[in-house]
Amino acid sequence: MKPFLLAQVSDLHVRAGGQLAYGRVDTTAMFRRCVERLLALAQRPDAVALTGDLVDLARPEEYAVLRELLAPLSMPIYMIPGNHDSREALRAAFPEHAYLRQSPDFVQYVIDDHPLRIVAIDTVIPGHSAGELCETRLAWLERTLAAAPDRATLVLMHHPPFQAFITHMDRIALRDPERFERVIARHPQVELIVCGHVHRPITKRFGGTLVWAAPSCAHQIELDLSDSPGGFVMEPPAFMLHAYSREAGLVTHMAYVDDYPGPYRFSGSYGS
Repeated sequence: MKPFLLAQVSDLHVRAGGQLAYGRVDTTAMFRRCVERLLALAQRPDAVALTGDLVDLARPEEYAVLRELLAPLSMPIYMIPGNHDSREALRAAFPEHAYLRQSPDFVQYVIDDHPLRIVAIDTVIPGHSAGELCETRLAWLERTLAAAPDRATLVLMHHPPFQAFITHMDRIALRDPERFERVIARHPQVELIVCGHVHRPITKRFGGTLVWAAPSCAHQIELDLSDSPGGFVMEPPAFMLHAYSREAGLVTHMAYVDDYPGPYRFSGSYGS
């Protein structure tokens, strides 16, 4: 049976006018290449989730570029904001994405159209790099998960709810994740929580399930577990591919954007 495929792309940091992020990274060209890779996959995704930091400076012209870059994708696209985004500018740029307005105060929503239920929660604090889930957002999440206890569910968020031991990123992770963890623990149908923000593939057990932080489709955060000021590196850009079927459950793959030699088939001199 063909699984439901959800591609997760995170931390795009799209810029406008050919500008480079941090004066060095052509994030717009890198996301364009990521879209091309999504379309070239042997099994095209059924939907795409973008888990925050969609643009770099939250400017309307950046969201206009993002619209252009997303235009080749014909499958449903689900977006949540990150700390580099503006809720208002995101909604204005994508008026046809009705799910962005399911909640009046936050960009959080539920999608029931697929075999895997998608619940997205907004962790943004306007003007701050760290994230939070206030009582209003946690109460919404509790009600939303309780409404479908028998539906396998994927939770989308931007900020990771855990300590990654990358000190400068831990300072701007989700504040007080314990309350969020208690909500998740009450809902065992949550197959996986996925997030971004840390620009690295990182996983952790959390609330009786797993959290997967996705790498960026552009630059990555340096893997340095000391108390350093931190930096970024041009390790290979990547995205996640979440495959779900009722029989097998949820399986997650990491896929690289760049081209590499191969595939070399396991036949003849390459295998038995």
